Amino acid sequence: MRPRPGTGAPPAAALAALSGRPGGPVPELPAGLLPGLARLAGIIADRSGALGRPVVVDPVAVVCERAAAAGLTRQGDVSCGGACRLLPAADGWVAVSLPRPDDWSLTAAWLERPTPLEDGRWDRVAEGVARLEAAELVARAGLLGLAVASVGERAPDRRGTPVDDAAPPDHLPGVTVRDAGPGRAPMPGRPVTVVDLSSLWAGPLAASLLLRAGAQVVKVESTTRPDGARRGPRPFFASLNGGKVPVSLDLGAAPGRRALADLVARADVVVTSARPRALEQLGLDPWALVGAGGPGVWLAVTGYGDGPGSAERVAFGDDAAAAGGLVVRDVAGPNFCGDALADPVTGLAGAAAVLEVLAAGRRAVVVASMADVAGGLV
Repeated sequence: MRPRPGTGAPPAAALAALSGRPGGPVPELPAGLLPGLARLAGIIADRSGALGRPVVVDPVAVVCERAAAAGLTRQGDVSCGGACRLLPAADGWVAVSLPRPDDWSLTAAWLERPTPLEDGRWDRVAEGVARLEAAELVARAGLLGLAVASVGERAPDRRGTPVDDAAPPDHLPGVTVRDAGPGRAPMPGRPVTVVDLSSLWAGPLAASLLLRAGAQVVKVESTTRPDGARRGPRPFFASLNGGKVPVSLDLGAAPGRRALADLVARADVVVTSARPRALEQLGLDPWALVGAGGPGVWLAVTGYGDGPGSAERVAFGDDAAAAGGLVVRDVAGPNFCGDALADPVTGLAGAAAVLEVLAAGRRAVVVASMADVAGGLV
């Protein structure tokens, strides 16, 4: 499914090929990145082994997998996938992702223009961004549902919570585990059932690692809005979702929502990547469901956590990585590090946390913040 450790290019070279400017010197990767990836892989192996089926992953192969499948390479201040840019604002740098056609229709309101920009007119976006301060750009984007981040806004030095090298091995920066019900949730005498409601990369990766640990995973997709990763390389989608039981539901209709509620009620683990408003529309309240004896563990993949002002922010892997400060730099400014790096590192961290909760027999809601997980690897 993925390359085994010890094959292919050295880890630093593999990531460097996706970092920095094309044709430029090999960039110096963030000091915490490779050790942090190795640590996540070690936690996954240890915790899955405690459950009976050790999962050994090559973390660098995991984070480079989409680029390998799609033939992507480094593009400097343009993301490997092309949908995100690092742009200078009036007082700093911002990461701007416009991957959806509807995003371009919102550029007029975002940049205070009389008309929306044509799809792909990044030169005009850059002109508008340069006139405004980063904080204003981020705030306005949040109101419109655009994925915009100030570079380094969630880096450890900005948060005032630097990563502690002496932290216990199950401490995962950017991941919060909160007990959500009294008592212990014993491991069932059957394979753990995971309902994967997530899409794109981070959540499906976490669920696929649980599958490799012996879980039965049901992948639920909306008939009207299937997983956006289906539009990418087929081998990559198959790698993330192969072996899962596919279920398609019309979530806009009452029968589909009832079927979803039944699946969730019978699950041991639920994985989501939707914002709270979307979950509410589906009738799903993680805290109420876990606390009432439903799923034992709920993994919520988020862009910026579940706190006030953060829970509804939109994020994709490239802008979230930039928010965490997971970039490389040269004299001209920041460049992207890896391909949408906040996605796969959050998938690894989320899986590690769920495996720990399962091994401990706890009932918990696990919140994985993509920007903060990225910031923990700087």
